[in-house]
Amino acid sequence: MGGGLPKQFRDWDGRPLLQVTVEAFLVPGMPRLSGIALAVPESHVEEARSWSFGVPCTVVPGGASRQESVWIALQALPNLPLTPVMIHDAVRPFPPVAPLWEALEALNRFDGVLLGEPCTDTLKRVDASGTVLRTEPREEFFRAQTPQIARLGTWLQAFRLAEMAGFVGTDDVALLERLGLAVKLIPSPSSNLKLTTPEDWQRAHP
Repeated sequence: MGGGLPKQFRDWDGRPLLQVTVEAFLVPGMPRLSGIALAVPESHVEEARSWSFGVPCTVVPGGASRQESVWIALQALPNLPLTPVMIHDAVRPFPPVAPLWEALEALNRFDGVLLGEPCTDTLKRVDASGTVLRTEPREEFFRAQTPQIARLGTWLQAFRLAEMAGFVGTDDVALLERLGLAVKLIPSPSSNLKLTTPEDWQRAHP
């Protein structure tokens, strides 16, 4: 994003984006949260601890990577292995209600669940030189989103084993996939976007 300030703490209508993102899960119609754990840069721990959400909130200093930060936050949660835990990007402030309920229901049948946006582009597989090898069926591809959901005990096992093996995933459910666990994808709209670049910011908040 640029500018020096961590993007999750950039101003969004008078409040840090991370605070806005959390509050999006507390509006009427959303599944009820029993608690929140935030992993934030050490320089912003005290700021985050000053926020009030009406449910218990634990704030921990994050690690050197996203995966390490999530691992630290998971370990800070109460030891309730069967509790569903949603892992969400700090800079996705528009979580969709209906897909989220569908995802939580699917957790009764799967080890993990994630939201994902159906791919509408034509996908070309190319070799190292850029030569097109074939066209892939786009119906089989989705852009991974968050929340990504599993029960706390499942997350803890997956993150612990990934740490022991030195495995780093590009998202959280990749740690479940490597263990052969069943992960379900729930289609989700493009409005559940991640604000990664200045262009994303302008598009979402002109």
